[in-house]
Amino acid sequence: MGREHYSKQSLGVLHGRIKQSRVLMVGAGGIGCELLKNLVLTGFGEIHIVDLDTIDLSNLNRQFLFRHEHIKKSKALVAKETAERFNPYVKIEAHHANVKDPQFNVEWFQTFAIVFNALDNLDARRHVNRMCLAADVPLIESGTTGFNGQVQVIKKGKTECYDCNPKEVPKSFPVCTIRSTPTREIETLRQESQALKQIRQSMGSEDFASYIFRKVYHDDINRLRSMEDMWKTRKAPSALDFDEVSKEAHGISISTAQRDQATWTLAENFTVFLDSLQRLSNRQKDAQLQANDTGAPPILTFDKDDEDILDFVTASANLRSIVFSIETKSKFDIKQMAGNIIPAIATTNAMAAGLCVLQAFKVMRDNLSKAKMVFLERSAVRVINTDTLKPPNPECNVCGNTQSRLVVDTARATLNDLVEDVLKLQLGYGKEFTVNNEIGTLYDPELDDNLSKKFTDLGIKADSFLTVVDDDEDNPRVNLSLSISAKTLPEHSKPMFIPEKLDIARKPKPSNKNLPNGNWNGTVALSNGANSKRKRSTGEAGLGDVTDQIKKRGKVYEKPSKDEDLIHVEDTGDGAIVIEDD
Repeated sequence: MGREHYSKQSLGVLHGRIKQSRVLMVGAGGIGCELLKNLVLTGFGEIHIVDLDTIDLSNLNRQFLFRHEHIKKSKALVAKETAERFNPYVKIEAHHANVKDPQFNVEWFQTFAIVFNALDNLDARRHVNRMCLAADVPLIESGTTGFNGQVQVIKKGKTECYDCNPKEVPKSFPVCTIRSTPTREIETLRQESQALKQIRQSMGSEDFASYIFRKVYHDDINRLRSMEDMWKTRKAPSALDFDEVSKEAHGISISTAQRDQATWTLAENFTVFLDSLQRLSNRQKDAQLQANDTGAPPILTFDKDDEDILDFVTASANLRSIVFSIETKSKFDIKQMAGNIIPAIATTNAMAAGLCVLQAFKVMRDNLSKAKMVFLERSAVRVINTDTLKPPNPECNVCGNTQSRLVVDTARATLNDLVEDVLKLQLGYGKEFTVNNEIGTLYDPELDDNLSKKFTDLGIKADSFLTVVDDDEDNPRVNLSLSISAKTLPEHSKPMFIPEKLDIARKPKPSNKNLPNGNWNGTVALSNGANSKRKRSTGEAGLGDVTDQIKKRGKVYEKPSKDEDLIHVEDTGDGAIVIEDD
C-alpha cells in the first residue's frame, strides 16, 4: 500500500490538484514549522519558503524542525532540510531573504496556486496581503497570541482583506518614554539594562557590587529626592542602604533565581543581584583573557535568553521598582517584557496550521462559500469558533481600490507622462486628484514640482505601488492602485502603459438616512456657506411664535420684568455666536 493511499481516499480528485500545485509559505517560525509539516505530509507538489530570520535558542521549545546545533542558522534552509525527510516526493525551495525584496515581485506571486502567511510581523503581513491582491492569488492568513489564534481566507473581490479592519499596533516603548523617574516596570527595566555598561567600567574592583548598588539605588535616588518640586504630586522614592539590606538578606540562598514564576522580596532580589554580578564579572574576566590572545575586545551584550544577564536585569529592575514603590515582577514576566514578546504556545500553533490546510482545501475546490474565518479562544465555551467570510470593505484603502499594473520604462518615464498621458488622457481623470506612494504625495494640483522628474529620480522602483486618489467632489472614483512593472520599452513608443482596460468604479454615495438626532452617521452636517445659519428660526422649524407654543403646552408665560437681567444671543451669520450680557 503506497504512502498516498489514504490521502487519495480522503481528498478524492483534489489529491491530484494538490500534487500538481505550487504553493508559497511566508514565515518558518512557530506556525511555519507546523504548517510546513502539514503541507509536506498532505503532498503539495512544490513548496516555497521565505524567511529572513535565523534560529534562536528560545525557538527550540516549540519550533520542532530545529535542534540545538541549528542555532544561528537560517530558519528557511533548516526547515527545508528537515521537512524533506518527511516526504521525498515533495519539492521544497527555501529562500533566506526578506519577502519585501524586489525578487519577490507580482509576477513571482502569480506563479503560486495559494499563499500561506505564517508571520509575526504586521508590516510584512500587509505587504504579502497587498502582493496577493495585486497578483489575484488566494491568501490564507494566520496568527497566534498565546492561547488565542485566527485563520482567515482572503480572496480578491470576494472576501475582506487583511487591511479591511484596523489592526491594533503592537506595543513598543520609545526611548523618550524611559524616564529617570519611572512610573511603570518597563521603564525601570530599560534603565537597568543600561547598567551593564557600568559593570564593565567598574569591573576588577574588589567591591564593585557595593559600588554599583550605592551609586544606582542610594546616591542617585537621594539626588532625585533633593528636587523637591518633582515630588509635590507624587510619592518620593526611597533610597536603599547597602549595609541594611545586606543584613536583611543574610541566609538567603542563591537558588532563589531558579524560582522564575515567583515574585521575589527585597532581600531575595538583593541576593540575586549580587550573585548575578559575580557571575557576569567572572565571564567578563574570562572573555578578557581570550581577548588578549585573539585581539578582539570582550563584549557583554543583553540577551533575554542568557540566564546570568536575565537574573541581573530582573533583580536590578525589581530593586528600582521597590525604590519607586512600583509593583515588582517575576523573572518570567521580566523575560516577556525584555523581549517585548507574548509567550507562544506550541499547541495553538499546531491547531492554527491544521486549520490553514483545511481552509486551503476549500479554496482549491473553488468552494469559497464553505470557507470560514476561524478563531481559537481559550476563554470561550468552544475552543474553535467560526464566522462566515465577509465581503470586501468598500472603504478599505487596499482592497477597496481598483488594482492594475503599470508597465514603465523607468529610465525614460516622468511623472508628467503618468499624470497627462495615462491618468488624464487614457483614464479620464479630471484636475482634482493626487498621486501617492509609500513615501508621501508625489503630485496634486498644488504640487507640480515633480512633473518633470523621472521615476528613477523620484525613487519609484519596480514592484512598488502608486496610489491615485480622485478628489472630485461630485462623483469621485475609488482609489487606483498601480503596481510598477519595470521594462525597457522601444525608444519610439511611450514610456509607460496600462496593459489592460480599466473600469474604475465610483465611490458609493453616502446614505441620506437620518439618525434620530438629525445627524448622519454620528456627525453634524454643517454648510460651508459664509451666510449659512447654524440654527433654524422658529418659523423655519415650524414652531411659530414662542408665546403660542408655551401656551399650547399649558405652561405659564410671563414677560420678563424691566429689572431682570437679559442675555442677548446674536447669530452673526459667519459661524460665530455672540453672547452679550447686558
